[in-house]
Amino acid sequence: MESQNPEAKNQLQLKVCGLTKLDQIQQLIDWKVDFLGFIFYHKSPRFVLNHLSLEQISTIEHFGKVGVFVNEDLDDIIEISEQANLNLIQLHGDETENFISELRKKLNPDIKIIKVIRIGNQTPDELQKTINHQPTTINYLLFDTDSKAFGGTGQTFDWKILNDIEIPFPYFLSGGISLENVHQLSTINHQPIALDINSKFEIETGNKDLQKIKEFLSLIKNETSSV
Repeated sequence: MESQNPEAKNQLQLKVCGLTKLDQIQQLIDWKVDFLGFIFYHKSPRFVLNHLSLEQISTIEHFGKVGVFVNEDLDDIIEISEQANLNLIQLHGDETENFISELRKKLNPDIKIIKVIRIGNQTPDELQKTINHQPTTINYLLFDTDSKAFGGTGQTFDWKILNDIEIPFPYFLSGGISLENVHQLSTINHQPIALDINSKFEIETGNKDLQKIKEFLSLIKNETSSV
């Protein structure tokens, strides 16, 4: 069963990242999860190609298949995106403005680009400068907690910093989002279009806790109506 196009929705959307199991992916599709995240970073413990082939990923019928890359070779990103039939590319490393612009030129125009901005000890002015240097050819930002391992910390940054900056793109919010802190979304003035969850919703690395995800889905529907 093919998922509804996530862009057609107005409510807060959900991305589940670090997926490695086809049966879990199918359950998330059945629950109409908006974005499915596959990590193509070989140093990640959730490196998808240790579990699934590009052909298997390509046959998953969904409008929101996201390939996560960290400082990857440009041509490899393009090749993987085509072979896996990806819908979005998430750049989670130190990709430059020139790199992103070149990728946009060579990438299938139907594939959208998410650029991750990792938030650590920056001041709002420093963060704004980073945002302002993003090329206009990206489609989304994603704010995540900074780490040397490029994500997957399970730690939350102070969301209030988002109230001190201008965010010119729709954005995903990531980094330690859980059942316990999702109610704090109301403290953010400019709301994300989607939440990105991963390690807080696992039984073990790469093995998702589907019941927790199901509970979270119902929670964010309630949060959306109250924000």
